[in-house]
Amino acid sequence: MKITIIGTGYVGLVTGACLAEIGNEVACIDIDSTKIAILNGGGVPIHEPGLKDLIDRNRAAGRLWFSTDMAAGVQHGSVLFIAVGTPPGEDGSADVGYVLAAAREIAAHMREFKVIVNKSTVPVGMADRVSESVRHELANRGASHGFTVVSNPEFLKEGAAIQDFMRPDRIVIGYADDDAGRFGREQMAKLYKPFNRNHERTMYMDVRSAEFTKYAANSMLAARISFMNELANLAERVGADIESVRRGIGSDPRIGYDFLYSGVGYGGSCFPKDVQALARTGAEFGTPMQILNAVQQVNREQRDIFTSKITNRLGERLDGLVFAIWGLAFKPNTDDMREAPSRTIIANLLARGARVKAYDPVAMDEAAKAMASDLQSRPDQLARFELVESADEAAAGAHALVIVTEWKEFKMPNFVQLRELLEAPLIFDGRNLYESDALADAGFEYHCMGRPAVVQPSVRDTGQETSRLEIQ
Repeated sequence: MKITIIGTGYVGLVTGACLAEIGNEVACIDIDSTKIAILNGGGVPIHEPGLKDLIDRNRAAGRLWFSTDMAAGVQHGSVLFIAVGTPPGEDGSADVGYVLAAAREIAAHMREFKVIVNKSTVPVGMADRVSESVRHELANRGASHGFTVVSNPEFLKEGAAIQDFMRPDRIVIGYADDDAGRFGREQMAKLYKPFNRNHERTMYMDVRSAEFTKYAANSMLAARISFMNELANLAERVGADIESVRRGIGSDPRIGYDFLYSGVGYGGSCFPKDVQALARTGAEFGTPMQILNAVQQVNREQRDIFTSKITNRLGERLDGLVFAIWGLAFKPNTDDMREAPSRTIIANLLARGARVKAYDPVAMDEAAKAMASDLQSRPDQLARFELVESADEAAAGAHALVIVTEWKEFKMPNFVQLRELLEAPLIFDGRNLYESDALADAGFEYHCMGRPAVVQPSVRDTGQETSRLEIQ
């Protein structure tokens, strides 16, 4: 089939490359000429494991091409995917301006029937607005070409997106119950047939239910994270170990183990935006989403709760102290810094006078941009933030190690070497990477989430401003 993807962001690139991989002829169109130049030059503007190889292979085979030529893109595809961004607006609702602009561009160039697919995450009712925009533009042209709008939300995890696309647990298709809509369903069934050979993964439903499903799925997962973080905070107060609790409740098949890890909260491009947008939709329709409002509040507070572990140990003012940060991206296997907990935690430390040395395996460039933006009005704080080339370089001479992202390379460090690098054997772990017994044996003071702290008698507060950590 001939497919056009409008938008070469995370969803658009993964969708285009994977559809080309199974034999389709795919055109990826974007108005951002810089991004298209990167792609045509052999680069990839985002980090996703395996994506560059997939793009290179299919471009070499002639099944995948990139362009800013919208007219050519619309003419190429019989199925046109809209995969542009829907960033949060000031009121928390999804900004659908890019989606509607793409719809108008399609209508301006279409010369025959098209199946238009909303792949972007959009509010309930967006298919109707896209249809209205297309009809209006066609009317202005005096054209009467047929079309249908299908909802096909994505369920991709950053860091595992290719596997998620190629081996989906479900494919959701929302279509209109009319002749054009049923034709759209047939085309989508044909497109996704290779993914259903072992068993049927496609779920067909009305368009609004498909749109709602995307928001509901992400909101449910975010709720599990916030609920577990709230349990972790209580576990510390009552003397329980949240890791033992997680295993105990996760063994119940009605609950399961996924998304039950306590930490510094969720981030990224999906959960914060989608939870906020669904809560906003509830408010618009007079149905306050009380649980989702609480989910957001718990998530916001979790970063400050983690910071309080540091200030409770070292004092509110951190002048003269150096902190090593391991992990900047909101999760492993991505360079995505959107809503990353590290941004808040680093800002909290810098605001208290600390110096920060940070390292991330892939997110260094994005982190530099993010922190420069966050601290543009505080150049004095930005001057105390440094990106370094390795985890060891970050740890060298630091008064404490702060773990924010659970990259694999952080999971089994050489603790003997780490203790020598650090000015003091003090770790604040926002992801519960280590076993407390192992840290105790290695001579560390260890503070994590929802578990008892390990406090070594050799590390103590002196009560002096000049030296809050003293090693006997």
